[in-house]
Amino acid sequence: MDSFILNVHLFRILMYPDHASPILSLNLFMKHTNHEKGVITAILHRMAPVLVLWLAVCLTGTWAVDRGNFKTCDQSAFCKRQRALKPGESPYRALLETMELTNTRLTLQLINDNNKVRLLLELYRLQGNITRVKINELKPLKPRYEVPDVLIREPPTDLSILSQDENGVVLSLGAESQRVIISARPFRLDIMEGSDVLMSLNSRGLLAFEHLRMRKDTQADPEGEKKEETDPASQAEVSHKEEEKVEDGMWEETFKSHSDGKPNGPSAISLDFSLPGVEHVYGIPEHADPLRLKTTDNGDPYRLYNLDVFQYELFNPMALYGAVPVMLAHNAQRTTGIFWFNAAETWVDISSNTAGKTVFGKMLDYVQGSSETPQTDVRWISESGIIDVFLMLGPTAKDVFSQYASLTGTQSFPPLASIAYHQCRWNYNDQEDVKSVDAGFDEHDIPYDFIWLDIEHTDGKRYFTWDPHKFANPKEMLQGLQDKKRKLVAIVDPHIKIDSNYKIHNEIRSRGFYVKNKDGGDYEGWCWPGSAGYPDFTRADMRAWWASMFAYDQYEGAMENMYTWNDMNEPSVFNGPEVTMHKDAMHGAWEHRDLHNIYGFYVQMATAEGLTQRSGGVERPFVLTRAFFAGSQRYGAVWTGDNAAEWDHLKISIPMCLSLGLVGISFCGADVGGFFKTPSTELLVRWYQTGAYQPFFRAHAHLDTPRREPWLFGPENTALIREAIRQRYTLLPYWYQQFYNAHQTGEPIMRPLWVEYPQDPATFALDDEYLIGRDLLVHPVTEEGSRGVTAYLPGKDEVWFDVHTFQKHSGAQNLYIPVTMSSIPVFQRGGSIIPRKLRVRRSSTCMEHDPYTLFVALSPQRSAVGELYIDDGHTFNYQKKEFIHRRLSFSNNALSSVDLAPDAQFTTNSWIERIVFLGASKPSKVTLKTADGQESQLEFDFDAAVSVLTLRKPGMNAGADWTVTLQ
Repeated sequence: MDSFILNVHLFRILMYPDHASPILSLNLFMKHTNHEKGVITAILHRMAPVLVLWLAVCLTGTWAVDRGNFKTCDQSAFCKRQRALKPGESPYRALLETMELTNTRLTLQLINDNNKVRLLLELYRLQGNITRVKINELKPLKPRYEVPDVLIREPPTDLSILSQDENGVVLSLGAESQRVIISARPFRLDIMEGSDVLMSLNSRGLLAFEHLRMRKDTQADPEGEKKEETDPASQAEVSHKEEEKVEDGMWEETFKSHSDGKPNGPSAISLDFSLPGVEHVYGIPEHADPLRLKTTDNGDPYRLYNLDVFQYELFNPMALYGAVPVMLAHNAQRTTGIFWFNAAETWVDISSNTAGKTVFGKMLDYVQGSSETPQTDVRWISESGIIDVFLMLGPTAKDVFSQYASLTGTQSFPPLASIAYHQCRWNYNDQEDVKSVDAGFDEHDIPYDFIWLDIEHTDGKRYFTWDPHKFANPKEMLQGLQDKKRKLVAIVDPHIKIDSNYKIHNEIRSRGFYVKNKDGGDYEGWCWPGSAGYPDFTRADMRAWWASMFAYDQYEGAMENMYTWNDMNEPSVFNGPEVTMHKDAMHGAWEHRDLHNIYGFYVQMATAEGLTQRSGGVERPFVLTRAFFAGSQRYGAVWTGDNAAEWDHLKISIPMCLSLGLVGISFCGADVGGFFKTPSTELLVRWYQTGAYQPFFRAHAHLDTPRREPWLFGPENTALIREAIRQRYTLLPYWYQQFYNAHQTGEPIMRPLWVEYPQDPATFALDDEYLIGRDLLVHPVTEEGSRGVTAYLPGKDEVWFDVHTFQKHSGAQNLYIPVTMSSIPVFQRGGSIIPRKLRVRRSSTCMEHDPYTLFVALSPQRSAVGELYIDDGHTFNYQKKEFIHRRLSFSNNALSSVDLAPDAQFTTNSWIERIVFLGASKPSKVTLKTADGQESQLEFDFDAAVSVLTLRKPGMNAGADWTVTLQ
């Protein structure tokens, strides 16, 4: 091939970046013949450093975020079509004569009076106050996709009819006078408790179900004729005018240079939900937006479609890397949830009758006696599949968390080391670099547990391999880390370099495990290695094979202290439509459009399974994923993707992780310092201080940014960063206990204040502060040049203690806190007991047997409760009851430790080194009584200025029964 052509491409790229984005250039590349591609690839390989630098510049430059690469609703044919339907009388009615009821299920046919297509409604009552509603075609032309592998169980329970007439039917939901009312004409479904409507479906008449049909503007299809012959009543009498009209985008659609052939035609579904009494809705991550979801009347709906959006924009409803189609609705009386169980591209419209009203306007309504009840209306629109929705009826937020967990599982219980600090960048250059960074942490007395390797550690972006020059002896590197009780994470992405000399590619191709294109060949796209295949993770046999590749005899150089990071698993396809896979690619019988949002879920599932299997099922895995779906919490951690070193990106990390926690994914964090661009030292310090109080704590940076290890910014900033990281390590016992609780209950670790203070409207929209568990309130400093922050301390009859100064503050107030660069405003709730380990060492594993200090913050009633959870920190043996779980409680001047799991067996060398009472008064003496009845007197100090009582070296084992009495 004439090198002139290549030079033209490179010239376009370098001279006209606005008109030669990476995507466009890759599109041009893909149009060459295979021979030409080979020549280009060879040249590109030699020019790799230059091109990687070019790519970095492209991705970090001002032209990086091209919103034109991603669809709006108007550019998404099905969204535009569905959104054109306006509220009104629904064409659907319920055919009550078709109703059938078993113990656990009601079925009923619906008919669209416009086109005579019949649908099948199924209604289930599930254990734990959940109602499930499914709507499918009664007799579809072919099966429609239903999402597998996400639900862990679907426990149905009894349904019974209370009454029925020609207008509808009333069913009992068992608990507390709850019932479902199905109205026949038009079809509508209301869930009531007493005289209150909790939720209505199709009350605005926006149920829409595009039935599968034969294309009318093509030649007759014999299969279709046969279908018509054998089943004349199965589908619409498509002679109806509405059905004859073929709209743009129904059978094929073009976006930029990409065409999407739609052999199944239009298949979108839509349903509206009305929530009386509700003004605040949350969830449906992932969006870079505030915690409280905004109304969408004057813009695009929120979009759920997993996409690789580099350096994403803030404060808009654009899709990002993951999609969890779960929304929570909250008011002072109740919390409910809607789980829209669909993995296709989805848009969510939100409107409200109080949206846009000022506080004054609402006050005027109140004074004038306006009787309008607040109401939020939500409309879900998906491209394909069926309507399958779980209505989680609470009534409390914690009930909703439990209900959702009963369907999709809880947060995986991670190895303790993985909730400590992680050091990452794209890329640590070689083994010497890793060794040097590792030594730097020791030299500067900063703890860390994990160092990370990005894509450059591989042999030419071939995952499961090592660069033979830069990482010639990975086991030596891993052993060096192991000797210091530290660990490593290596990236394994799901795009596989097409190279006949690459074992992984050859195996996948020979087994037929790649996703197929619409013509039946292996689907190929462009990603980091160049031309790549995409394994079909929806196949159980493919996932099993992938898992087997993590075995120590398969993954050369791997050791037990090496874990995995799945990036680019949306999946990212640089030359695909919207930087992802073509919707008409095939996963067996299903189009990619049907299941796009679940691809990343399957990648993480298979990887976590691999890490578990390699140890014979003994060791807990740690896997970080960028793409996710409902249920991803079962397999590891998530981060907020390719953020930027900007103050607004620091701020948005809080609501982004809060939103994920509300829908089950607690193990969340953001790249500390920002991935793109270069943070000021002030921003970097503030980000460490914030990240230290978020569940996943990792610094990460782009290849093109200056190095930013914590000690590179002068001694003062090194000291500030060291202190933030050390605060994380002292609190690891509390963090670990919160992860155990999340694993058991599904409750979020990092949670909005309204979860614990559900009747306090002042908490409903707060997202610049949050709780860790119930007992720690954090208000990070996220404003540049800040001299102070105002934190809302909730709880009318509660008190909060500053964890740094021990100063006591009353609840139900906005507290102004002056701050300096060392300040991290954190408060402990009065009435709580929090365990810490104050002897910080080089890694969390080095602290395993260290003693505990208990911080007992007294409530106004002079009581407090807390827990202490201890296990081996890394195996599944906790499932065999090998752990210590103790209840710590203080009342009537006595602090006691009682076993919460008397049938569990575990021993610890850790002991109680110190007990600190906050808000205490001075005792005359303090005694300790141990399980064997021995009594002894303890030494104490009392600081009258801050009412802090400190007991030094009481000395009891952390797993024992004991009582300390203040006299």
